Amino acid sequence: MKKFITTLCASALFSSFAFAELPKSVDKQIELFTKPYEYSNVKISPNGTYLSVVMNENNIRRLLFLDAKTMKPTYVVRFSGDEEIGSYTWVNDKRVAIEKVYNRGWQEEPVSYGEIFTINANGKRPLYLFGQLNNTQQTGSQIKKNTAIRAIGQIQHGLPDDDKHVLVHATPIGNGSAGFMTRNKPLLYKVNVYNGRRKKVVGSPIPAAGFILDKDKMPAFVVGTSEQNEIEIYQHRNDEWVSIDHIQGTLNDFRVLGYAESKDYIYAEGLADGKTQALYKVNIKSGEREKITSNDNVDPLKYWQDSETNELFAVEFEDGYPEYVFVNKTNPNTKALKALLEALPGHQLRLVSKTLDNSKQIILAFNDRNDGDYYLFDSTKNNIAKIASHRSWLDPNDLADVKPVKFKSRDGLTIHGYITMPYGVEHKNLPLVVNPHGGPIARDYWQYNPQAQLLAANGIATLQINFRGSAGYGLAFKEAGYLNWGTKTQYDIIDGVKYVIDQGWINKDKVCIEGGSFGAYSALQSAVIAPDMFKCAIGVAGVYDLPMMKEEGDIPSFNFGKAYLAEVLGGDINTMKQMSPAYNANKLKARILLVHGERDERTPIEQYESMAEALDKANYPYEKMIFDKEGHGFYNPENQAKYYKKMLSFVKESLKL
Repeated sequence: MKKFITTLCASALFSSFAFAELPKSVDKQIELFTKPYEYSNVKISPNGTYLSVVMNENNIRRLLFLDAKTMKPTYVVRFSGDEEIGSYTWVNDKRVAIEKVYNRGWQEEPVSYGEIFTINANGKRPLYLFGQLNNTQQTGSQIKKNTAIRAIGQIQHGLPDDDKHVLVHATPIGNGSAGFMTRNKPLLYKVNVYNGRRKKVVGSPIPAAGFILDKDKMPAFVVGTSEQNEIEIYQHRNDEWVSIDHIQGTLNDFRVLGYAESKDYIYAEGLADGKTQALYKVNIKSGEREKITSNDNVDPLKYWQDSETNELFAVEFEDGYPEYVFVNKTNPNTKALKALLEALPGHQLRLVSKTLDNSKQIILAFNDRNDGDYYLFDSTKNNIAKIASHRSWLDPNDLADVKPVKFKSRDGLTIHGYITMPYGVEHKNLPLVVNPHGGPIARDYWQYNPQAQLLAANGIATLQINFRGSAGYGLAFKEAGYLNWGTKTQYDIIDGVKYVIDQGWINKDKVCIEGGSFGAYSALQSAVIAPDMFKCAIGVAGVYDLPMMKEEGDIPSFNFGKAYLAEVLGGDINTMKQMSPAYNANKLKARILLVHGERDERTPIEQYESMAEALDKANYPYEKMIFDKEGHGFYNPENQAKYYKKMLSFVKESLKL
C-alpha cells in the first residue's frame, strides 16, 4: 500500500484553540486539565454524506451534523431542559438513533432511563423511539412518542443495511428494585425508526446477558452471568436457545466473540491453567479448539473484527506498550490497519465509524500524551486528515511520558505498572504520588492521565501499579488478590514504591498515596501497613469498611454480587476487620484527606462516615471534601477542579514542596 498523504482539516470549527505552553499558574493548569472535551464520538454516515460529532457546550452534550463535503453544519440536536446526548448510531445515510440521558439538578452525573430518540441529519422527522413515556405528543414539541414500554433500552446495532430499523437491547424494569438490570432477562427488539413500531426478535434465557450477532445481524449467542458468578453460554438454533457450555471445556473466563468462517466454528477467548487469556478457534459440535495467539504476560486488550462481517483480523495486547498480532494477513483490514499505524506512529488506534463501502473511515488516535485526535481516512485518495480533537488546547509535546515498569514482589511475583515523571527535569530524587487503580479487577494502561500530567507539571512523579488482583494478567494473577485485599495486594504497592526509590528516581521522604474507589481503600490500607512510607494518604469515593461492603452499596444487589463478594472477601468478619482501614485508624501516621460524593451508590457515604468516625474516635486529625451531588467519582469539571486544587496543595504541604 502506498504511503499516506497526511493533511489537516482547515475548518475553523475544529481549530478554535492553538497549542500553547503549559502556564506557570497552577489554577490555569488545573483549568486546562479539567476542562471537558470539546468534541467526541465523531462518526460518518453509511454513504459518507454527513459527519456527526458530539460537542460539549458548558458540560452539556449536543450532536452536531456536518455536510461531509463542505464541513458546514446542517443541524444541531439540542434537547430541552435537562436532557442531553448519550450514545448514538447511524441507522441510514440520513438518520440517527440517540440514547437520551438526563442531567438532573440533584446529582452531577447524567442518568439514563433507557430512552431512545431518532432524527434526520437535517433536523426533520424527530421521533421518541423507545422508552417509558406514553403515546402522546409533548406539549410545545414536534417530537412524537410511541407506545410506552417498561424497559431500559440500549442500541444494539444501527442496521445500516436496513434503512428503516434498529436493534434495541431491552431490560424489563419489573418492580424497579435495586439490581434489576442484572436480575431480569433482557430482550432484543427490531424497531422501526420512522414510526416506532417494534417487534420482539428474541428473549434471553438468562439474566445479566448480552446478545452476540452473526454477520447477518441476527442473534447468534447470548452470554450471561449466573447467581454463582459463573458464565453461561447459549447458541440460537432453530428459534431456540441451546446451552453450549460444553465448548468451554477446561477454559476459564470464557467469552464467545462470534462465528468464524462458518457456523461450525467460533472465535472465543479463554484462560487455561491460570495463564493469560488466549484466542481460540473452537468447533461448536466437538468442542475441539485451536489456539490462535496469546501473550505470555498479558491478556488481549482488543480483538479487531470487521464491523459488518465479524471477521477477525488482529489482536491487540498491552504488555507495557501496545502491540498487534495480525491473525489474518490477507484481510484488507489488516493492510489498512498496518498502514494507519505507520501513518500515525506512536499512537494507539480505534476504528470509530466507516462507510458501508469501507472507502472512508473515522479513526481515533491516542497515546500517553494525547487524549485523542479524530482523523478521516479516505482510501480512494489514500490520505488521512485530522478533523477534531478531544482537547486541542493541550500540546502533547509539553506533557510527560508514561513509561512501563516491572519489579518482583517480596514473594517473587512479577508486578507491572507505569510511572509518569516530570518533563524537562532530571529523573532523580523526585517527589512521588502513588495512584493505585480502582476495581480491583481492572488495570492501568499506557495512556493519557490528566491527574498524573498535572502532578508532573508541578514536578511530582506518579506511580501506577497493577497489583495482584488486577485484570489483564491472567487468571492466577487475578485470583492471587482474592482474600488478600488488605495484605498481599497492598504489599505489591509498597514493594513498587521501594523499587522506584531503589532506582534513584524517588526521594523516600517525599511520598504520598492517592486513589479512587478500591484505589482509595489501597491508599488508606497501605498507609496503615507502612505508616512510615507515606506522608499523606488521600481517599476518593473509597471503601474503608469491608464488613459494611457486604451489606451497603449496589454490589450486593447484583445478580452475582453476593457470590462475588464471598469469593473475594471470604466470610470471616475478623479477617475483614483486620483488612479494613476503619478498624485500624490508630496505626496511621500519614496526613489524611477523605473525599466523597453523597450520591455514591457503589461506595455509599456510609463508608466515608465509618472511616471518619474511626478517625474521630482515635482523635486523629483529617481533612475532608464532601460533594452533595456527585456519585462515584467526579463528573462535574468544576468539582474536579476543586478537588485537583485541594489535592495538589495537600500533597505539596505534606511533602514540604
